[in-house]
Amino acid sequence: MRLQILQRDCFRILLAGSLSIVTAMPLIDASSASAATAAKKSKQTVTSAEMTAQRYAEAMGTGNKVGVGQLDFACQYPLVAAVPRGIKTYPTDSDPVYDSCWQRLREAHAPTLTRTDVGMEVLWPSNGELVFFSEDLNRYPASAFVTDLLGLTPPGTGFTVHIVGSTSLPSASFRLRPNGPIVAAPTTLVKLSISYQDPLTAPLTYASGSVKWTTTIKRTRRALKEITVQWVVLSGLKKHGFAGDQAVVNLPVTSGSIFGSGTQEQIPFATETSHALPNSLVWWGPTDSPGLLTAAAARAATFPELRDRVALLNRVLIIDPNQVDALTVLSQHLYAVILREATPYHKLTVKDPALDLVVNEHFWNIYSQSVRVDLSLGMEMGGFDKPTTADYLYRMLSAMQTLAIVRPKQLDNRFRLGVALRWNNDQEASIETHRSLVTAIPAEQRAGRAEALLQLAWSRVNKVAWNRIFGDLNIRTAYQDADEALALADLPLDKFMAEYTKAYSLLFTPDRDNRALLERLTEAKRWFAEIPGQTPDIWNFFIGAESLKAVLDADPIFQPILAQAEGKKE
Repeated sequence: MRLQILQRDCFRILLAGSLSIVTAMPLIDASSASAATAAKKSKQTVTSAEMTAQRYAEAMGTGNKVGVGQLDFACQYPLVAAVPRGIKTYPTDSDPVYDSCWQRLREAHAPTLTRTDVGMEVLWPSNGELVFFSEDLNRYPASAFVTDLLGLTPPGTGFTVHIVGSTSLPSASFRLRPNGPIVAAPTTLVKLSISYQDPLTAPLTYASGSVKWTTTIKRTRRALKEITVQWVVLSGLKKHGFAGDQAVVNLPVTSGSIFGSGTQEQIPFATETSHALPNSLVWWGPTDSPGLLTAAAARAATFPELRDRVALLNRVLIIDPNQVDALTVLSQHLYAVILREATPYHKLTVKDPALDLVVNEHFWNIYSQSVRVDLSLGMEMGGFDKPTTADYLYRMLSAMQTLAIVRPKQLDNRFRLGVALRWNNDQEASIETHRSLVTAIPAEQRAGRAEALLQLAWSRVNKVAWNRIFGDLNIRTAYQDADEALALADLPLDKFMAEYTKAYSLLFTPDRDNRALLERLTEAKRWFAEIPGQTPDIWNFFIGAESLKAVLDADPIFQPILAQAEGKKE
């Protein structure tokens, strides 16, 4: 069997072992610095303002609409302002005021749930709502970092809230009625540390320092592990007609007088706002939960839907870009998808797995020499509603290149990387990748070295076929590579491909000898007849390659080859 198939079977066994051994791993708690801060704070007296902010954050995370509504200043203010002397007790739990307040909060959080998945950039969770802070953090209300989507289990595994500290602010002020007297309320700034418990469901941000706005470079995304959020808490509210004495200022009150300039009165007026502190971000990294990432990569390999597989693997790789298992699964699965994408074009039924792999690889080899549209036009660029072959290729290439760096001895990946670079028209990189493989494989490994030589030959051929520089010495070297592969090959399939490659390389020599070409095709046909699962239609596919067919049709010397093909077809 060819090296790719053997390696693929070995990897399936490896994945099965990984999945059975790694079933669950403990998640790492918040960073040591935050733990120390929380421990220190626990020895101190927790103030009522700190407790109010903590209760508010935890109520948001559990989806407690009533608890949030009773602690939110913007939710309570309209109730107090609607009656002359305020309210003595909170509305009953069934009062629609809580649903109305909750809906306003959800609308404020909606921008964090806008999915922008394009091509193969989808992230886990692959379907439903994904919390992604794609803008500057000061654009979001503080409550967006403790929503029920992050706190409830499922979809996430929740978060923990630790009190970092608090400080007094100048009193906030507000009117209860238009043209009414301005009242003041003691104000405290409370800082809470929010620690997300699961890297696979934690919210996402862009990495710090990533370029934006004027660049086409994809910005690095990260999974948020911890962030500090500051909250403005008002006290002494009962004397102003509120049912509770403290409330959190999260969203501004929507009512208020409109001044002559068109500016709405700020209620309440305070020197600070509730928001996340951008410099406090801590992201999940490779060493935080390596066992979980390994298990996730094995789990992803079992998903029936490609979107789910890629989404979970992408999530693992934004936490650890060098995670070997995720890189391996992603590159192998996308390579298999690209191979299958060839079938609707050539419309052949190939029952033998080894021959099927060769047929599909050859289709993209020939296609990449000419049209190239499906290998270069991505979903976003083309305005398509689903990923294209180019999307699979681009995502696969980056994974293969990283894997080649972190695991250079994983030769099956380097085989596929060279092929993918060839399809992507990275000519010199493809040649060098396969040339290094030939060097890395000792002569006694005959099958592997023969395969490496054949792939190197095709990388050379594709360069000359695309550039149409027939004086390029790569074409003669390609013939020699294929000839050396023929001497090492044992299987009829490999001997056929070696002879066929020699014949194909002769197309691009400046002094082409058609009789030599006929001899090579005749030998190729002889070996092809011994391949398991071969059919006349598959032979016609190989000799029907555009550049080859043009030469065969132009010279009567090739009529016996063409006549045999036509006769078998009939």
